[in-house]
Formats: sequence, structure tokens, C-alpha cells
Amino acid sequence: MKETAPLTMKDIARELGVSVSTVSRALSDSSRISAERRDMIKKYAQEHNFYPNFIAGSLRKSRVQPLKIIGVIIPEFAHYFFSSVLSGIEEEAYKRGYRVMVAQSDEKYDKEVDICQSFFENKVCGIIVSQAKDTRQYDHFQNLINQGVPLVFYDRICTGVDASRVVVDDYMGAYNAVNYLIATGCRRVAFYGASMKLEISKNRYNGYRDALLKAGLKPEERFFRECDNRVDAETVTPELLQQEEIPDAFFAVNDDTAIGIIYTAKHMGYRVPEDISVCGFTNGHQATSCDPMLTTVEQRGDKVGREAADILISQVEGLIPIDKIEKRVVRTRLIVRGTTR
Repeated sequence: MKETAPLTMKDIARELGVSVSTVSRALSDSSRISAERRDMIKKYAQEHNFYPNFIAGSLRKSRVQPLKIIGVIIPEFAHYFFSSVLSGIEEEAYKRGYRVMVAQSDEKYDKEVDICQSFFENKVCGIIVSQAKDTRQYDHFQNLINQGVPLVFYDRICTGVDASRVVVDDYMGAYNAVNYLIATGCRRVAFYGASMKLEISKNRYNGYRDALLKAGLKPEERFFRECDNRVDAETVTPELLQQEEIPDAFFAVNDDTAIGIIYTAKHMGYRVPEDISVCGFTNGHQATSCDPMLTTVEQRGDKVGREAADILISQVEGLIPIDKIEKRVVRTRLIVRGTTR
């Protein structure tokens, strides 16, 4: 026997001839909806055993307020950017009376799926997430949306799911950084990026490529490497620096990778920045702890976190309709230090 798909807010809205936001507000007991319409919608929902996750407590027990807890999924705690995003989320959540429940996916799809299920079972009012590197299927995200759970992506967005998102301007950040390298005399700029299956990697590569093309320089495949951490950078960089014609600059997808490049280049006898310029992307604590200090693109993770929390809380409270897709972009800026000419 075929299993019946769970009822969603969209189904209720269609059956009753109202908008999804009206259903959401009615089930949240919003005063913006008339008492008569609220009762009609709530009665229909209860008759069909529909309990939206973020208001389940108040539907099951009268006069009980929804749990004001936000679920946050980060790929890895060790990465400065993700920890700064978390700080921004917590700052905005605390200011507006919410608490945060945090879990780490370890860049693993299976663990990400389990965390989503756990958050749902624990009745979080919504989830903020940056998808794991190896996530290729998105049913676990779509299921949350179908159950009426507000979902906001940050940094690594899921193009297969129609949900709100907050990103940095990866394209312009990369474009401006590479444009600066070229302006300082660099002509053979290598690119170290994450998997091209991730939107952020595609956007940064496109910014890198377009800056080269604008300057009349041809992007060369021999100067491209899929490399997004220090360990791998220390492994693959010697190969590039042993070619007959070596790069005179490196643009890396993050600071950790950039520092691996610096360490390797100096270990091989090259001077930074006299022989080789290096630029990263993050502007974390590492950027000012290396010698010379790192030129990098500042991501402003705390701002990303605050914006993501603002969208989510606004959807939970009915200030933004739950079916409205919010797309916000946080501007980056280039921080010039000692690893570039």
C-alpha cells in the first residue's frame, strides 16, 4: 500500500482558499488573523492530525508557548568562518529571546540527515544550515519544509531546495582579490578551490577567471587545484613550484589553504611576497598569526549569522511569510597585508 504524503501548510491553504502565510499565522495564534479564521484553520489542522513542528507544543497543550530554540548545523567547528557565523546567530537569537541548539555534520551527508531528524523530533522552531560537502541528495531538507519547519541556508546553499539563504558575495570577493594581484604585477595566478559541486567554489572560481580575462590573461588548467585545507596544500603545492614556469601568485579558497601554500613556498626557498604572492579568503585569526601576515578576503561571518537568524526568527514570528524566499548577500572586502606585493 502506497504511503500517503504528509499534509503540509500548502495543502491546508489550498483546501481552505487562503495563503500559506495566513495558515502559518493562524496556527501561531497571531492577532493579525481574525478569531473566526484562526478557529477554522486550527480546526481543519487538528481534524487532519497536522501539527507543524514549530508550534507542535502549543497545539497539543493549550496556552503553552512554542519552544524558542533554533537548530544550527555547521560543517565543522574548527573552521573560523563557521564559528563566527555561530557567534552571529547566537547574538541575534539571544537579543530576540531565543536559544540555539548546535550540531556538527563533520561534512558527512548521513550525519546531516540524522541531525535534521533529531532537530525535528526535539521540536526546534526552525533550522539554519550550511550543507555538508558530500551532500548530493536533499530530501531531508525538503521534508522539513513540507512539515512547516522554517529553513535558512548560509554560505553553502542548496540549489535543489527552494528556501531562504544568506551568502557572501563570493564572486566579487574573488574578482577583487585576483584583480588586486594582477594590479601588483602578477600574471600567473593559481587557484586553489573546494569541490566545484559547491556553489561557493563555482562563484569564487568565476570571479578568479573573469578577473584574469578582463586583464587579457588566459586561465590555465595547470594552475587550478581542488584543494581547500592546509594538509592538501602542503601536498600539492610542491608540484606547481617544480614546474618550468611556476605561478607568481596563489588565490586560495580559505586562509587555512593559503597558509599551507605560504609554508610550503618558504620551505622550498621562495620568498613571500617577493617571489610569490598569496591571498586567502576568510580573515580569521590565522591571517594575523602567520609570517608575513596574510592578505585575505574578509567574509564577515558574524554578519552572515545575524542575517540568517533574523530571517528565521522573522518567519517563525510571522513577520516574514514562511513561504517567502529571502535572499541576502553580505559584502566582502579585501584586507591587504604582507603576503602580497
